[in-house]
Amino acid sequence: MTATSVRPAGYGVVRSGSGSFLLHRRSAFVALALGLVLAATCVAYLCVGEKFVEPSEVLKVLFGQDSRSAFVVEELRMPRLAVGLMVGAAFGVAGALIQTVARNPLASPDIIGISQGAGALTVGAMTFGLTSYAVLPYLSVLGGIAAAALVYVFAWRGGLHATRFVLIGIGFAIALRSLITLFMTKGDYLVAQQAQIWMTGSLNGRGWDEAAPIRWTLIVLLPAILWAARAQRTVSLDDDTATALGVRLGRVRLGLVGVGVVLASVATGVAGPVDFVALLAPQIARRMTLPRSRLRRGGGAPTAQIPLLCSALTGAFIVVLADLLGKRLFSPTELPVGVLTAAVGAPYLIWLIVRSRTATAIAGGAS
Repeated sequence: MTATSVRPAGYGVVRSGSGSFLLHRRSAFVALALGLVLAATCVAYLCVGEKFVEPSEVLKVLFGQDSRSAFVVEELRMPRLAVGLMVGAAFGVAGALIQTVARNPLASPDIIGISQGAGALTVGAMTFGLTSYAVLPYLSVLGGIAAAALVYVFAWRGGLHATRFVLIGIGFAIALRSLITLFMTKGDYLVAQQAQIWMTGSLNGRGWDEAAPIRWTLIVLLPAILWAARAQRTVSLDDDTATALGVRLGRVRLGLVGVGVVLASVATGVAGPVDFVALLAPQIARRMTLPRSRLRRGGGAPTAQIPLLCSALTGAFIVVLADLLGKRLFSPTELPVGVLTAAVGAPYLIWLIVRSRTATAIAGGAS
């Protein structure tokens, strides 16, 4: 007699030794495709610059072979590329986690005040003479956590209400943006200029030293991110169902928000608040992993089952591509990466707001 098993539609079972786990086949395929596209974009990024490097020379450097272009690739372009990859991935995962907890696609760190909290403490420190990029990410984490804690406390009324969370976050974002402006007007002119560039979101001048904080953050938080990928599914359920299954929703939501806040804050500290990446990446990833039949029906809840790996890859792709275009479109003038992401993200945000489905969701949540 053979044992029968029941698994959700669209999932396959991957067995490794005595263990096994479920794998969403479409998400795995999309992640593989995104990985290939991202790899090709990274090679293009390393080729293009003031001096063009042949792709064959770039591949030689990547595979550890001798190349006459090793200095240009390894020392000048690769550190900035690594920072862009990690910053984009961190924003992508942070946006996915916070949108899932808030159950609202508008709830990205740069919309609900987390990036502004990180920016306010960082710009304040710069105004008072602290300009070391090695320290700024840690200050950003403190600022982001403080802003998130305030939003969380003010939004809590016996539970976390999605609409209240987003609206209070938007209010905090406006207030903190004003505080940043105040810091910049009170500071030295050159410092204010430096802070303004940082606030736009830029990878210019970033190297291995600036990559260290976000690299270590991603390594330390990797177990928490893996936990979040599983916990995210239970939070996507309605409260009654999740409670009936024994899920401690308050603790799980707090944990997911905590991971998202730290990721968004340290990414902000390294590259500045690169707007809209955390907003765009999770929704693009989610739509790519949905079956066509569900997309034709509207796709269901816009925050249900946002795949973290695909969100990370999409975020990394957006930042790397935007930085590549920013460097070359108006060469020799270089546009900060945040300008390009804002140019794409702002119309998307407007489209998201005016969508009848989103408007209905907000109105329904407020009632």
